[in-house]
Amino acid sequence: MQPAEQLRAMIQGRKVAFIGCGVSHKQLIPQFVKMGGEVTLCDQKAFLEEFGKTGEMLKELPIRLSLGRDYLKGLEGQDIIMRTPGFEYYTPALQEAGAKGAKITSEMELFFEFCPCPLVAVTGSDGKTTTTTLIAKMFEAAGRKVWLGGNIGTPLLPLLDQVGPEDVAVVELSSFQLISMRKSPKIAVVTNVTPNHLDHHKDMQEYIDAKRNILLYQDADSRQVLGLENDVSRGMASDCKGTQVWFTRLRETDRGAFLRSDGWLCYAQDGVVTPVLEQSKVKLRGLHNIENLLAAIAAVWGSVPVEAMAQVGSTFTGVEHRIEPVRTLDGVTYYNDSIASSPTRTIAGLRSFDQKIILIAGGYDKKIPYEPLAPELLAHVKTLILMGATGPRIEAALKANPDYKEGAINILHAEGMEEAVALARQAAQPGDVVSLSPASASFDLYPNFEVRGRHYKEIVNNLK
Repeated sequence: MQPAEQLRAMIQGRKVAFIGCGVSHKQLIPQFVKMGGEVTLCDQKAFLEEFGKTGEMLKELPIRLSLGRDYLKGLEGQDIIMRTPGFEYYTPALQEAGAKGAKITSEMELFFEFCPCPLVAVTGSDGKTTTTTLIAKMFEAAGRKVWLGGNIGTPLLPLLDQVGPEDVAVVELSSFQLISMRKSPKIAVVTNVTPNHLDHHKDMQEYIDAKRNILLYQDADSRQVLGLENDVSRGMASDCKGTQVWFTRLRETDRGAFLRSDGWLCYAQDGVVTPVLEQSKVKLRGLHNIENLLAAIAAVWGSVPVEAMAQVGSTFTGVEHRIEPVRTLDGVTYYNDSIASSPTRTIAGLRSFDQKIILIAGGYDKKIPYEPLAPELLAHVKTLILMGATGPRIEAALKANPDYKEGAINILHAEGMEEAVALARQAAQPGDVVSLSPASASFDLYPNFEVRGRHYKEIVNNLK
């Protein structure tokens, strides 16, 4: 039986509840109806009109609706519950439904269950998207058909009938997706694990344990790529069952990818060191991107020719919202690093410039510490423009640093993005760099970091 038929057999005649109607569920709800599922949509929105165009589609479908304040009552009596990553797994109503026999799953979990081709998955606190994209491009450069999904790309489960056994699926996985995963990929990459999303996870250990699920269900015929320089990812070596390799830019390793002292990105295996690419030829900006490239090399080693790795490394210029050049105006260069929703990401961005910059930071509070950011601000920032709920927390952490001296950094406050960009322009001189790198999530003002980054770019591009 083909994978798509196996999925149909699982859905047909079963009661299926969807929590929320986000990107993947918009596609899956009509698909599951067509497969013969008895579908219920559970959503906090009280009326179909609140769904916009999606509401018009939903009206045409023979589905049950459980909307408004008591929307989770729709989970009662269900056979299968489709969870969206943003919905917390340990919500009592969901756990109660699971205890009564409902299969709690998600678009990505079902794709893992039925995918006919090898799966490569990447997780970590920083570097996931760039590493995932690099891996996908390396497989493509080697002539493989690649399905890119998870946290990036398109939902893959609706495309299941198009996926062939000779293809490769490359996915980025967040802790929210991994927390309920009970199947691991053939090749797993953990870039690093640092404090993040502590507004959603009960503690740091729950966050780490969610990440570990990418490794726990692998077998001996699998591959694990771990960041050597991060304590948590390095410690995950004890979870590995297959071929475990490292990546690092700070030292040589005898198994994995590393940056050699002569500036070559290399791979070591069985006592043989193979040079892949000179660092000077890498198009991506920043040392953290050298690490991402090393992680990708370690992931595809043995599956992709060295020439294909080098080709991608010397031509790939980056992903949107990741130290993305926006424009140069009056001699000032503006960058969009909206992806930087944690201090570690902002630190990596700051270290990518060889001069002190004008930084726009602040946003939604994920309850993570800002003390590690303070010395990096002192070293790399001359004007700091703060906004959002974390603005005062970032300023307090900076001023509490023992090396802080009044006036060392020009600290300004903005009510929103328009004012922040205006203040940055006033402070900038020809030759300066302005970067939006918030060290915070976007949810106070924007639905996600992409919308935040695009609003920033729109404002910058409209400057006269």
